[in-house]
Amino acid sequence: MTPVPGSPSSPSQPERLEQGTPEHQEQPREVIATGLGSWPGSDMPEAMRITRGELGHPHLPYLPELPDRGVGADAVGRTAAILVELPVDVQPYGWRLVDRPGAEHRRAVSLLNSDINVLADVAGAEEQQGPALKLQLTGPLTLAASLFLHQGERALLDYGARRDVVDSLAAGLALHVTKVREAAPGARLVLQLHEPEVVRVLSGTIPTASGYRTLRAVPPAEVLQGWERIIGAARNAGVGEVILSVPGTAPPLQAVFDAGADGVAVPLAQLGTGDWEQLAGALEAGRALWAGVLPVRDGSTPPAVSRLVETVLRPWRGIGLPERALAAVRLTPAAGLDVLSPSSARAALTVLTDTARALNDVMAG
Repeated sequence: MTPVPGSPSSPSQPERLEQGTPEHQEQPREVIATGLGSWPGSDMPEAMRITRGELGHPHLPYLPELPDRGVGADAVGRTAAILVELPVDVQPYGWRLVDRPGAEHRRAVSLLNSDINVLADVAGAEEQQGPALKLQLTGPLTLAASLFLHQGERALLDYGARRDVVDSLAAGLALHVTKVREAAPGARLVLQLHEPEVVRVLSGTIPTASGYRTLRAVPPAEVLQGWERIIGAARNAGVGEVILSVPGTAPPLQAVFDAGADGVAVPLAQLGTGDWEQLAGALEAGRALWAGVLPVRDGSTPPAVSRLVETVLRPWRGIGLPERALAAVRLTPAAGLDVLSPSSARAALTVLTDTARALNDVMAG
């Protein structure tokens, strides 16, 4: 199969791949589990202990997001908290870019700083800290679609505003990574950029503030450039692996890999044969698949491990991928866990780690 641009056999990005080699060698060579980021409730110390306990080595724990805490704890507000020289406040229609930070901005910054302090306390109390930690941020396209300008229209409307969001996020990311490194010294950092709006951004179906029309599609070249900017900033800050999380319907997989991401996070249930063929080329080129295999429905019982194993193996074998290549798979829920109860969220992580173990048994033959 033809490798994706930017793969080890392509001359387009050899320098990036060569520089990343030491970090890539530290990646697990087995199927592991992780979460997408959100967690139910408002008790961060407890959320941290549960996620780090359930996702202990070799799995990938993460810095949880607890949106139940309200304004500033949501995904957009949390990422807005790290922006440099782009303060925000909250209006009835959402987060708005303003001249001076509002009370909601200060609350978002305070919550994030407090969460990093909790990370330092919980990790510091562990007998042996895990070797890796995942961070997640809203990606630049979704952020531009979710932040509003002074006149009440989305920042996505304006090229200059989109550029400012990318530049501010890149600068803030570097500072954020430095704080997390101090809280969890020695941990290999993984960054997940969450882009749930990318398909609508590329197709021009994001509604205007009035809702009576849609915003013009952002050119693919600009999308690629923005992603490259953020991925480059993450690498320069010392992040070892960058993953782009995209929707499962018409996912822009080629753009994800052209931008230099180490892998893609996508819910498997919505992928078609063409999507799997693109993934096969990327996997053969050394990229990772963060497979959203676990449906997230409040009050429902998690599927059996055997069913989740088949969710991965059926398309995997269908496109001729060898079982030994399963080491490139990271298992995740198909959506955030904040809609579940804490006990159900914990059970979801247990099912994912059990499924990872079963897939490793398949890989071992």
